[in-house]
Amino acid sequence: MTGREVVELIKQKLGIPWNENSYRDTFKIGNPDSQVKGIATTVMVTFDMLKRANEAGLNMVISHEDTFWNDRDDTTDLTTIPLYKLKTGYVLKNDMIIWRIHDHMHAMRPDFTVVGSLRSVGIKGGDDAVMRPRVYTIPETTFGKFASQVKRLTGSRAFRCVGDPNARVSRILLGPGYATPRMTTEADVVIGGEQQEADGGFDDVEYVLDAVSLGMAKGLIMLGHVVSEQPGMEDLAKWMRSFIKDVRIEFVPAEEPFWT
Repeated sequence: MTGREVVELIKQKLGIPWNENSYRDTFKIGNPDSQVKGIATTVMVTFDMLKRANEAGLNMVISHEDTFWNDRDDTTDLTTIPLYKLKTGYVLKNDMIIWRIHDHMHAMRPDFTVVGSLRSVGIKGGDDAVMRPRVYTIPETTFGKFASQVKRLTGSRAFRCVGDPNARVSRILLGPGYATPRMTTEADVVIGGEQQEADGGFDDVEYVLDAVSLGMAKGLIMLGHVVSEQPGMEDLAKWMRSFIKDVRIEFVPAEEPFWT
C-alpha cells in the first residue's frame, strides 16, 4: 500500500464526510505514493518519535498534532533554520511519510481522543464519548487521592493541580488538549490538557481558587497537551488494524515534554 491508499481507506471508514478544506488533515512531508512498510500513530511528531518509528521499520507517521511547530505546518519562514533542515532531511532520507488527522478525529463518534483520555485517568463509561464534555461520577474520594491516581495511571511527570487536596469529590468533567471544560456547578473536578491561567474566556484557575477560599469542593487538574490526547492515538491504531490487515500498525508515543 502507498501512503495515499492508507489515507483513502481511513476516509472511507471514518463514518463522517471528509472536509477537503481542512488545512490540518493533510500530508505534511514525504511522498504520499511511496510504499508503506509500517504505520506509526502518535500525538506529536517530535524528532525523537520519528527516530523510534524509523528504527522500528515504520515509515508512515499518522499524527494528531503538527510537525513543524505551528498549527498550519507553515514552513515559509523555516527553510533556513538548521533544525528544520535536519528534521526534513531525516524524513526524506528514510523515505518517511507524515500525515495528520486532527479535525476529523474530533468529528468522529466516538472521539478517540476523549475516550482514550478518560480511560487513561481511570474513568469508566466513556466508550461513546465525544468532545462535548459530560460529568462522570466516580466513588467519592479526596481530591488529593484522585490526583494521585491520575498521576500514577498516566505516568505524567509534571501535571498541575489547583484545589484543596482534602476536598471530597466525585463528579468529574474532562476535555483533552485545548478543550479544557469550563468549571460548572455540577462538577467537582475539571481535567484538561491546556488552558490559560488568566485573561481567557473563563479562567478555571481563578474560579477554583475562589471556590476553595469559600470552602467549596472544587479542583482542577492540567495534564498537558501530549499526556491528555496521546491515549487516543493508541485507540486510533487499534481501530485502523480492524480494516488494514497487510501493514503493521503500531502506537509510538511522543515523549512528555515537561518535567519537574
